[in-house]
Amino acid sequence: MRRVAKHIGVQASTVSRWMKRSTQAEARIIPTRSSAAIGRPTALAEAIVERIVQIRKQTKRCAQVVHAQLLRENIKVSLSSVERTLRRKGLVKTRSKWKKYHLSGMRPMPEKPGILVETDTINVYLNERKRIYIFTLIDCCSRWAYARASQKLSARLAQEFILAAQRKASFRFQCVQSDHGSEFSHYFTKLVQTLGTRHRHCRVRKPNDNAHVERFNRTIQEDLQKEIYQYKTNLPLLNRKIERYLDYYNNQRLHMGIKFQTPAEVLQRS
Repeated sequence: MRRVAKHIGVQASTVSRWMKRSTQAEARIIPTRSSAAIGRPTALAEAIVERIVQIRKQTKRCAQVVHAQLLRENIKVSLSSVERTLRRKGLVKTRSKWKKYHLSGMRPMPEKPGILVETDTINVYLNERKRIYIFTLIDCCSRWAYARASQKLSARLAQEFILAAQRKASFRFQCVQSDHGSEFSHYFTKLVQTLGTRHRHCRVRKPNDNAHVERFNRTIQEDLQKEIYQYKTNLPLLNRKIERYLDYYNNQRLHMGIKFQTPAEVLQRS
């Protein structure tokens, strides 16, 4: 035993402990035990961990709010410890690995009609479970708008809506901007690109990026509030009402954003 210890450069008592740990007579491998400490001196007390979890479940607020509440209770703990505890306990919603980051590129300046067109959808609820949708689109330069009601929502229907709007418009769409809705997914991007039109997404949680179409959504819902409620179960009739309203919106309604002109007048001068 001493010769073995001298050969490998350890104490004889170490070799003796290794021999006792071995369960077989001629064992060649002795598993190495973990050298990690059994307890960590900087670990949070169990009572603090329980309080963090309790506040999170009661308030359903973020780590910053939980941390502020702990400080009010004279419990000294760092914000990073609160965040780490919430992650370890599975109380934080992590980013899905299936989410894709959309590289949209620079936002073009709408100096002429068609350079930047914004599109969106409006949800109209029939009851707690069922709803219809109104696809909307507006040109940022001329404020020319188009809309159509649909019973379903998909990337294919969104592309058909863009095609219908393009046929109706007197100018070519160069860039279509949308939010990150499921109907404007990567599949929609490919479909739009087949038309020779660029598709870009606005920034996440930045509705101001789509401000023109968001304002148009509000306007059409206010002006057609009665018609939408009355004909929401009859889409052909509702679409006829929308077409009649769009004729007024594009040809007669004065818009403050384009110096009290109509979209038709702006298109004539461009």
